[in-house]
Amino acid sequence: MHGTMMKKLLCAGAIALAALAPLAQAEEKKTFNLAWTIYVGWMPWKYADESGIMKKWADKYGIEVNISQINDYVESINQYSASQFDGVVATSMDALSIPAAGGVDTTALIVGSYSNGNDGLVMKGTDDLKQIKGQQVHLVELSVSHYILAKALDSVGLSEKDVKVVNTSDADIVAAFSTADVRNVATWSPLLQEVAAAPDAHQVFDSASVPGHVKDLLIVNSETLADNPAFGKAVTGAWYEVMAIMASDTPEGAELRAQLGAASGTDQAGYEAQLKGTHMFFQPAEAVAFISGEPAHEAMDSVRKFSFDHGLLGDGADSADFVGIDMPAGALGDQGNLKLRFDTRYMQMAADGAL
Repeated sequence: MHGTMMKKLLCAGAIALAALAPLAQAEEKKTFNLAWTIYVGWMPWKYADESGIMKKWADKYGIEVNISQINDYVESINQYSASQFDGVVATSMDALSIPAAGGVDTTALIVGSYSNGNDGLVMKGTDDLKQIKGQQVHLVELSVSHYILAKALDSVGLSEKDVKVVNTSDADIVAAFSTADVRNVATWSPLLQEVAAAPDAHQVFDSASVPGHVKDLLIVNSETLADNPAFGKAVTGAWYEVMAIMASDTPEGAELRAQLGAASGTDQAGYEAQLKGTHMFFQPAEAVAFISGEPAHEAMDSVRKFSFDHGLLGDGADSADFVGIDMPAGALGDQGNLKLRFDTRYMQMAADGAL
């Protein structure tokens, strides 16, 4: 699921809309719209909506928050960039390379989780990663799977120049790996579990080796948030109420996990297996501590450099510094073009019981 979401499919029209639309109309308002797509770390938004928890928190602050499921992840971010949504789920890499690089001042309101084994590299016939030199690797190009490959190669002193990346649809990865010609694939859960279970398959690297690099966020328009703090408070409050239920060893928690498993095409056991490859920040204080630390800062620096090296920051970017990023542990890039902000204030309010 993760890799599917990462496909870089921006068109010129979407970039133009992204650059222009948010300049227009940030103002105090009463109705807000969020979009989410299916992934283990984002499924809780479905429960927040259908359980009435989001409505309860919105009512508390005198606003309305509509939550919509979108089937196409990249399209949902493009729609957010064009001001059709006030917030959307996204990884840190896509938050940077789509809205922020496109000119939309964007805030990471909630740091919900990071991939901790859900993205990985599988080789056939050997568990020696160094043997991949000179071989083809099948993956969704310019995706988190591509990023994981780059980190895997770096871990054994290799680079992308040492392999040939073959762009392969997520829908075709499992079938491709079953053929004799395909020796190596990088993908995400649950596809990762399928290929790793194949005969003579060896999972040689996964995102647990680079904790915090693939961050799963709720991002919102910075101007909208600044003009409407009630929006930030209601959304954050609802999320952490759901997190408390989801983390609990109670019948209610089990029922939640079963519901989200069914909604994502599996069952409770399957969903809980995916959760094992996901570091969920069930407690807001843990999320604040993580995103405020130096490891998260270093991970974002790595992500922005990968994004620039692969052309994801746009034609106008002359270096990885093109887009400014504000993080608690220090700024990255051009602060005159600050477009991605990690704002811990609302998560801290949740931690302090101040929502």
